[in-house]
Amino acid sequence: MNGVRLAVSWLTVLPVRGPDEVDRGVAGRAIAWAPLVGVLLGGGAAGLMWGLGELGASGLLAGFVAVAGLALITRGMHIDGLADTMDGLGSYGPPERAREIMKSGGAGPFGVAALVFAIAVQAVSFAALAGAGRWAAVVLAVAVGRVAVVGACRRGIEAAPGAGFGALVAGTQGNAVALVWAVIAGVASVFVTGNVWQGPVAVVLALAASMLMVRHCVRRFGGLNGDVLGAVLELSVTIAAVVLSLAR
Repeated sequence: MNGVRLAVSWLTVLPVRGPDEVDRGVAGRAIAWAPLVGVLLGGGAAGLMWGLGELGASGLLAGFVAVAGLALITRGMHIDGLADTMDGLGSYGPPERAREIMKSGGAGPFGVAALVFAIAVQAVSFAALAGAGRWAAVVLAVAVGRVAVVGACRRGIEAAPGAGFGALVAGTQGNAVALVWAVIAGVASVFVTGNVWQGPVAVVLALAASMLMVRHCVRRFGGLNGDVLGAVLELSVTIAAVVLSLAR
């Protein structure tokens, strides 16, 4: 249960206290349960959108509020990681310089553009899903982002020099754990979408893109850090939401 408690404590602002001492073993178990936290957050986002719709809000407004709500309940960590990672990737210096840019705390043009694009696309996609009454698809898209985090922390991926959170979780997940969560997401997507191609395609594309991004970032920054995990999560949610929202 330490892993579950730590996962909720790390990934949300919910008043759940994690264990007093955290080593790589406990951290690894927390990351392994991240998709479960994604289901919880996705359910909350879907419920918020439904409630706003019942109050007469437009689907687009509800979509933007849901995205804002997800950012709020996750302390803005993931969107901050997305912005920092894009700024780091947009630099032309060596890995050391890219990591300095990511730690600077400000948002450059690449980061701002990535934030605007991701937030807008997620909101519009969520609105389309809500308009079709496909609430479970919203839950799935949010959960897939956390499945991508499990894959990003699989064994063989090293932490970047000077990484804090990244050093704690990088390489903690076995390939079997990442595969099991990917299969669960793929199977669940068939029931969510009602067909055998749209859901699995959304899951595969989102997770494949996350793997490519992790590979590029590890090479570019010299390893994995917390910002990259946030960027991977947001990228995966965005892709999954877009594909799931496409008309069948």
